[in-house]
Amino acid sequence: MSVNVATSASPSKAWTIGLWVLQVLLAAMFGMAGTMKATAPITQLAANMPWVAELPALVRFIGIAELAAALGLILPAATRILPFLTPLAGAGLALIMVLAAGFHGMRGEYGSIGMNVLLGALAILVAWGRFVKAPVSPRN
Repeated sequence: MSVNVATSASPSKAWTIGLWVLQVLLAAMFGMAGTMKATAPITQLAANMPWVAELPALVRFIGIAELAAALGLILPAATRILPFLTPLAGAGLALIMVLAAGFHGMRGEYGSIGMNVLLGALAILVAWGRFVKAPVSPRN
C-alpha cells in the first residue's frame, strides 16, 4: 500500500484569506501612521510623541519607511509583480517594530512596547506566511 503525497501542495484557502486580511489591516494601520509621521507638522506630532521634537528627521524617515512597507504588503502580491517583496515588507516592518521597542525602552516609555511587540509579531506572521506557508506566485 502506498500513499500519494503531492509535492507541490497549494496553501489552504484559510491561510490565503487570513494572510490577505492581515496584510490589509497592517497596511492600513502603517499607511495611516506613516502618512501622519511623514506629513504632519512636527509641532503637532510632538504633542502626542514628545521624542519627535528632538528627532524630527528620524520621524520623517520612519514615516516614509512605514508608507513604503504598507505599499509593499499589498501591491507586489496583488499585482503578482515581484511578489517576493511582500514578505520582505513584512520582515522590514518587524525590524522597525524591534527597533521601536528598543527606542521606547531606552526612553522609559514602556507602555508603547506592547503595541510594538504585537505589530512586530503580526508582521513576522505575514513574512513567514508569504515566504513559506502561502507564497504568491509571480505572473508568467
